[in-house]
Amino acid sequence: MNSPKTKKDPYIKAKERVRNIKIFYYHLVGYLILVALLLFNIYILDENNPHANFFTWFNSIIIVAWTIFIILHGRYALKGKTIFKKDWEDKKIKEFLENEAEEETTIWE
Repeated sequence: MNSPKTKKDPYIKAKERVRNIKIFYYHLVGYLILVALLLFNIYILDENNPHANFFTWFNSIIIVAWTIFIILHGRYALKGKTIFKKDWEDKKIKEFLENEAEEETTIWE
């Protein structure tokens, strides 16, 4: 009843998800490099330059637009992933309680 296609389907989905996360990290690195360069460009613009206002405005628009893109791409690629999951919280609470119990038994009163 189970065809080979249905058995590989979860594997293909997982592989695609890993690919999306990998592409997101490439975009994030490119974003950080580009933002650094654009901010440096804004910094070195001379006030006497007749086009300084345009380039400042244009660089700012690029930074804002790409920031929005990176946020949306990150939400799509990392959906369901959070830094502090419930499991992490439970592990830390248990760890702190164990450390407290060890400290209470080893301290002479």
